[in-house]
Amino acid sequence: MIRLAQNWADYEVIATGDGYKLERWKEVYLLRPDPQVIWKSERDLFAYPKLNAVYRRSEKGGGSWEYRKPMPSEWNITYRNLTFKVKPMGFKHTGLFPEQAVNWDRMSELIRNANRPIKVLNLFAYTGGATVACAAAGAEVVHVDAAKGMVERAGENARLSGITSGIRYIVDDCMKFVRREIRRGNKYDAIIMDPPSYGRGPNGEMWKIEDGLFSFAQLCAEVLSENPLFYLINSYTTGLQPAVLNNILSLCLKGRTGKIESYEVGLPTGEGICLPCGAGGMYLNDYQSGR
Repeated sequence: MIRLAQNWADYEVIATGDGYKLERWKEVYLLRPDPQVIWKSERDLFAYPKLNAVYRRSEKGGGSWEYRKPMPSEWNITYRNLTFKVKPMGFKHTGLFPEQAVNWDRMSELIRNANRPIKVLNLFAYTGGATVACAAAGAEVVHVDAAKGMVERAGENARLSGITSGIRYIVDDCMKFVRREIRRGNKYDAIIMDPPSYGRGPNGEMWKIEDGLFSFAQLCAEVLSENPLFYLINSYTTGLQPAVLNNILSLCLKGRTGKIESYEVGLPTGEGICLPCGAGGMYLNDYQSGR
């Protein structure tokens, strides 16, 4: 099953092909590499007349932006009642993953319908798309990321969306933070985990998702409350299928009643196809799933 983020007005994938996706971010047009795009393009994407910038990969690793037309260094885009800052950064990123809107919508609905206070732990929380969505729906959120600049951007995104309270921002290694929360006895009604494929901690610790995800998901299960609302794991790693996330959640939460939804996330494109953008696995307990 694939869930499409198809409710955007300020963002769209215009075309894809030859390893690239052509996108509109409000009034700015970007061409960025995408490893999933292994098909041929129906047209020359590099010749698109409105194109503002292209991200070119380097044979030595990394890459850089090539600017074609004048454009702002940063600008805002809106999704429903949420506003986010967009800024082209290193390694082709813009500070936002539009496909995650499907998860923002699902989590917001769950929080609004819970009819009780919900405390959310967002790990590897980046610039706070999920944090802002959950806070806007009424949850109290603890936002954790090891990159200070990304945490600062998350605060800015929250303020742009009119959120001035209800979020606690933590600059820390996610695993170390969770271990401290276990020792403190702190519990959460919902967990969001969005780990990178590879990473390095502040003291040089290496993270590889295939090696570390299961044990970390087990660790995080220890901070779930007795009556949790949901537990979401996102993965952008190409090799991890939705069934893998399903299995991880099933094993980590063995003994808890409820259901698990596993799915691909994607974006509709101008060619009338779907661009796959990763996988999600979400646990819902019996209370919330209506079983």
